[in-house]
Amino acid sequence: MKKLTTFIICFLIAFNMPITSKAVEDKNYETEMKQDILVLMLAYPQYIVGVEKKSDDEIYLIMKSGKKIIYDDKKQKSHEEKLNNPDLQDMLEQVYPLDKSADIMDKSFDPGRARHYELLSEVYGGSRQSIEKNLTSLHYGYTNYQFNSKNKANICLEAALKEIMPLAKTRGDISSILYPASGTYNYRVIAGTGRLSPHSYGIAIDLKSDKRDYWKWSSEKQGKTRLADYPKELVEAFEKNNFVWGGKWGHFDILHFEYRPEIILKAKYFGNFNNDRKWYEGAPVEEYTKKCIDIIEKELCSAQ
Repeated sequence: MKKLTTFIICFLIAFNMPITSKAVEDKNYETEMKQDILVLMLAYPQYIVGVEKKSDDEIYLIMKSGKKIIYDDKKQKSHEEKLNNPDLQDMLEQVYPLDKSADIMDKSFDPGRARHYELLSEVYGGSRQSIEKNLTSLHYGYTNYQFNSKNKANICLEAALKEIMPLAKTRGDISSILYPASGTYNYRVIAGTGRLSPHSYGIAIDLKSDKRDYWKWSSEKQGKTRLADYPKELVEAFEKNNFVWGGKWGHFDILHFEYRPEIILKAKYFGNFNNDRKWYEGAPVEEYTKKCIDIIEKELCSAQ
């Protein structure tokens, strides 16, 4: 039945015919799935090469290595279970807010804190040894630190630093946060979990630490005061270069910035999506984007 519904929706959209309320309900899921797959393809263009639909319940991303990663495993999960074992849909479910707020988010709101380790391993390295082969020393700002060279992670960090560090010369509120930074690459497990830290992949940087920065160290009142004082320009420079900020998590981690292009691209392109538009409207009109849209449309709107 789901297979038939998907085919009908694609047919109706193609011929500009009215869609029933049930179809609209299903279309919302289909729309978000397509948008998620599109931002993943745009975020990891050298690593995600295709999409495969085995059934309505089995949609896979095809990696350059040949590995297939399921989009949605259809399992009901608690917030903690989504952090421990997210599928791609879980990882992208919460839309990252691009506006800066001085309020601590609800504890169930952590956009970007769920990480898909199969995807990260495909892109940045699947073992400590392979990750360390991909590390490169930064040439700007923190030249004694290393960052992953894959998927332009190091280039984007340096672009953010080139925007921020000149401001630090006249802005004490910025320089007091930048120096000294707490570090980048560090192969370790997140305390209290069995999950690797994103620092293990060399895709995160912690700036200067303050006792109010972390939800385990600080009260919400202290964290809120710290958020209010955090320079907007610093956060925006990182987000502009595809880093998420832990200050926008309910489990706040204010010193933490993490290279997650898929999270930022979804927020930029589809954060305020209107269902009256075509599913891909909001994404940039470029040749590679059009190619990805064609791949998604062909595979996901094909009859099985």
